[in-house]
Amino acid sequence: MQNGTRLAAVDLGSNSFRLEIGQVDHGQIHRTEYLKETVRQGNGLDSARNLTAEAMQRGWDALARFGERLAGFKRSQVRAVATQTLREARNREEFLLRARTILGFGIDVIPGREEARLIYQGVSHMLPHTDASDRERRLVVDIGGRSTEMIIGRALDAELMESYRVGSVAWSMKHFSEGLFTQSAFRAAEVAAKAVLDDALSSYTRDQWDVAYGASGTIGAVGDVLAAAGGEPGLITRDGLDWLVDRLLKAGSTDKLRIDGMREDRKPVIGGGVSVLRAVFDLLDIEEMRVAQGALRHGVLYELLERDESVADMRTATVARLASRFAVDAAQARRVGETAAALFVQLTPAARGGSPGSRPGRALRKLGWAAQLHEIGTLVSHSDYHKHGAYILDNTDAPGFAVNELHALGQLVLGQRGKLRKLDAALEDETFVMQLLSLRLAVILCHARRDPDPRALHLAALGARAFTIACAPDWAEAYPQSAHLLREEVLAWQKTSSWRVELSGA
Repeated sequence: MQNGTRLAAVDLGSNSFRLEIGQVDHGQIHRTEYLKETVRQGNGLDSARNLTAEAMQRGWDALARFGERLAGFKRSQVRAVATQTLREARNREEFLLRARTILGFGIDVIPGREEARLIYQGVSHMLPHTDASDRERRLVVDIGGRSTEMIIGRALDAELMESYRVGSVAWSMKHFSEGLFTQSAFRAAEVAAKAVLDDALSSYTRDQWDVAYGASGTIGAVGDVLAAAGGEPGLITRDGLDWLVDRLLKAGSTDKLRIDGMREDRKPVIGGGVSVLRAVFDLLDIEEMRVAQGALRHGVLYELLERDESVADMRTATVARLASRFAVDAAQARRVGETAAALFVQLTPAARGGSPGSRPGRALRKLGWAAQLHEIGTLVSHSDYHKHGAYILDNTDAPGFAVNELHALGQLVLGQRGKLRKLDAALEDETFVMQLLSLRLAVILCHARRDPDPRALHLAALGARAFTIACAPDWAEAYPQSAHLLREEVLAWQKTSSWRVELSGA
């Protein structure tokens, strides 16, 4: 990526929305602007796990301000990610539909382990790079509004990642709902946090890491308070945490809390945040934790940089690992992928080359991933393998992918064969329809598991919401089974209400 290019990351957290803008300089990203809005969507989930109208409006208002600042940025320069609250919210699509329009860019809801991986990337990229630091085994902890992520890794490689549903906003609502600080409330909050985090005991034991780092909101806020009280800057100790709890107990409530180094917007969630942090210290036998400068948003920025510089980004490696894990027939996956790509380029010539800098290029890459994984479900059962494959993609951990990206791949895998009614909602997206048609035709042409005639079909758009398939002369006579399947394909599209496919030469 060219020096001077600006990149932007938007983090839709449970407590705050953040916008980080940086400038590329010889492989590093230097901050040029940072905006933070305390939105507290995490306390806007009702008993049915729906975002309230007020919580959605707070989010939209913040994104409108971010969107104004991002005017002029290209899509390839911006990535927005959403975390635990929107993972939980049953009506998230209602919020996201308008949020994407207001922001002007897509918003990816990322899985918990993907959030953990990006947090680790952000922390590690912002640490000094020396031989000693690259050898150290790192424990990274991020206590967010409704989730806590823990990661162990070395240098830039995250080796163990997990996300737990415990955070500062959720625990403050549950145990400090009236804003009162009492011994019994802290005791109950810590016991409850340990119950959720107990699984970490077996994997994050003290002998697995050398240095503990803490990232983002709660840990940064605690570090600021301890430094303002005379502690070593950037360091949190057990004694420091005990001192802070004592100060909170003496204040008695958020209204009466007066403490140097703590912002007003942090006070309502400090009780829950400190309780979770103390539970982490106790469970993992931590004596001291260093406050990291990097966070989720920095990981997102560096991932943008890496995606631009190399076609083989994290998602490509993830797809290859999934294909290997589920024993996909590599030759057939290549055959279908090459055929689908050639057909898609006939419809969208701008996609040629699969450049991540263009929307058609990105669509071609995603079609390639779907083709590589189109038989992933056969390890479960050959019968209905497309359904099994879609289920796997909707429920697997896939580093580099957002929840909605994986679902889109799953929809392509699901739709590679059979009736199209199951995809009615997705068929409103023209790019998806072109990907799907290309994949379905490729599966037909490669059904005998041999390389098809590359000149067999010519695919073209035929006005609005219609396509034409022209077969090469004598092709139907040479490949009667493929021609039969092609005629069946045209009938399948005729049964949809919104798209039409015409066939000639078969």
